[in-house]
Order: sequence, then C-alpha cells, then structure tokens
Amino acid sequence: MTLIALEEHLIPADLVGQVWPNRSAPEALRAALMDVGERRLRVMDEAGIDVQVLSVAAPAAQQAPAEDAVALAVALNDRCAEAVAAHPDRFQALASLPTADPGAAAAEAKRAVSELGFCGVVINGHTEGRFLDAPEFDELLGAIEQLDVPIYLHPTYPPPEVAEIYFSGLPAPVSLALATAAWGWHAETGLHVLRLAAGGVFDRHPGLRVVVGHMGENLPFSLMRADAVLSGARPGQRSVADIVREHVHITICGYPTVPPLLCALSVFGADRILFSTDYPFGDAAVHSRFLAEAPISPTDRDKIGHLNAKQLFRL
Repeated sequence: MTLIALEEHLIPADLVGQVWPNRSAPEALRAALMDVGERRLRVMDEAGIDVQVLSVAAPAAQQAPAEDAVALAVALNDRCAEAVAAHPDRFQALASLPTADPGAAAAEAKRAVSELGFCGVVINGHTEGRFLDAPEFDELLGAIEQLDVPIYLHPTYPPPEVAEIYFSGLPAPVSLALATAAWGWHAETGLHVLRLAAGGVFDRHPGLRVVVGHMGENLPFSLMRADAVLSGARPGQRSVADIVREHVHITICGYPTVPPLLCALSVFGADRILFSTDYPFGDAAVHSRFLAEAPISPTDRDKIGHLNAKQLFRL
C-alpha cells in the first residue's frame, strides 16, 4: 500500500522560539518536530509511509508581529526547502505564509511554489480573528488560484476573546484541550470553510482548492444541515453543500476510527479523501494500520492512500 501523508509537521530547530514563543511542550514532541532526518524517516518506514508533505506547526508565521512575520515565513520556507532537498524522494512541503501582510503573503506563495518547488500552501486558520473571506485576503487567494496549488487550511489557536467566552472556567488542561484538538479547532475550521462557501469566495475564485484535515473538520456530519439552513439565507444562490464538495478535499488525520470514515465517504466520496497522520501529534503507525484495515474497497484504499494526493498536489 503506497502512502502519501499530507499533514506532517515540523518546526526548524533554530526557529522554535519564534514559532512557539510562549508555548511549553514535552521535550520528546519538540525533538520530533525538529527532526527531519533519520528519526523521522525511520518512523515513516515503520508505518509504511512513502512521502511526507511537510508543513510548519501552527501558527507558523501567522501570529508573529507584523514587522517579523515576513522574514519568519521566508526562513521557515527556506528550512523546509533544505529538508526536501536532502531527501527529495521522501519529502515535499507546503509554504508558510505571513498572512498579516496579504500582499507579502502572495509574494511568498509565488516564491515558494515557483522557486522552491513547493506543492501547496498552508494557512493556519484565522489571522488575528480575520477569516479568509475578508476582502483584504482576496489578492492572496487570487495569487494562490493562479499558482494552481491547494491551500491546506489548518486549525490554529482561538482568539483570546473566544477562548475566554467558550473555554474558560475549567481546569487549565481541560480548557486547552477543548479549545484545540478536542473540539474548538475542528468547529472553527469547519466554520471557516462554510464562510468561504457562503461568502462567495469560491464564486470569485472558481479555481481555488482547499484541503482540511481531521476527517473534514465536522463537515461530513453537519454539511446537509448547514446547507438546508443557509439556503434560506441565500435564496436563489448555489447550494453551499455543492460548493464545498466541489472545492474541498479532506484528510483522515486524527480520526482513525471507522464511523467517521464511512460518514465522510458517504458525503464527500472516495475521490475527495486523502491520507495524513498529523505527525508527530498523531501516531503514523496507527493511521496507516487503520487505512489498511478499514472496511473499504481496494480501489478506495488506493485513492485515499496516494492516488488522490498525486493528482491534487501533482506529486
């Protein structure tokens, strides 16, 4: 079974302090994020993963001070390019962007794709509370559409105001978990996609393609409900569900269980589902074993494992 993993994270060792200036993390996790050599390759080999598409862990350069964000994004992408050059048969990369400056982000997307050979870009959720349907991001989305590469839309940490209203009043570890991987990340990213669809972004940019992880960020289960309600708010306009299923692909990372996969298959279809493991936050071997044993056809397994990624990212 050939496997291409699409949401696989790193942080260059010399830039950890700029990407995560105030975040503590277990030393083993930090070490795994910083390694793009033999340790990472061994994990891939043990899990049967042929290629990792690398992206810098959230928030990358997106929450850095505006005066530092562009230089940080350039440095992050240069380090990723070095990792790919060292193992070109095992790694590819998604470009980090300084979205606080959309014009500079557009320029960096062009450099990363055209000069460094990256296969797409990663955008980590909101930028200081602003989603990609905001008018100031239209130039950036147009540039990405012209480059003809996908956006991997990844979660990020909630704005302080959101965190205070929705996730405060609980023990700190519980609050953080709910705000991030337990619920908040997925709810916000699904909302982000619906904003793009209902706000006309894909009408303005018909060539734009978006990938989200975590078995579709709650969208497979909730898409038809959202579509039914939004139809009343957008009379005479195209179905939001049709827009999402035309422009959005999903990956399985973080959801290595059968019921969400079957739901995603029934809503999005096997042609729009791709493999990823969320390494090192997710267990690569667990994800590869899950796909190998899932009750799906060999044809769908190959589509999810590598064929869809080859086509979408032109690998």
